[in-house]
Amino acid sequence: MSRDILGDVEKHFWLTRSVARCMKVSLTEAMAEGRLTPNGYAEIVTRCRASHCSDQCELWLSKQQSQANTAPEFCANAGTLNKLKA
Repeated sequence: MSRDILGDVEKHFWLTRSVARCMKVSLTEAMAEGRLTPNGYAEIVTRCRASHCSDQCELWLSKQQSQANTAPEFCANAGTLNKLKA
């Protein structure tokens, strides 16, 4: 029996978008402006799926009451999201 080590695509798509949104980063705009490629978008969702920190991420998201200046340190996409914010 094979077990998928990656998390649910839809869940991690929304987690990635939600962290970006808390940072006031629009991934859609970043793609439209050429700062993020479609493959790059797929890569950050896949990286999120493989990181196994969704519980920690959901807790972080639940505590956000104002704009986050940076991605949480535990986030596998912190470097990419912080660059898109800059």
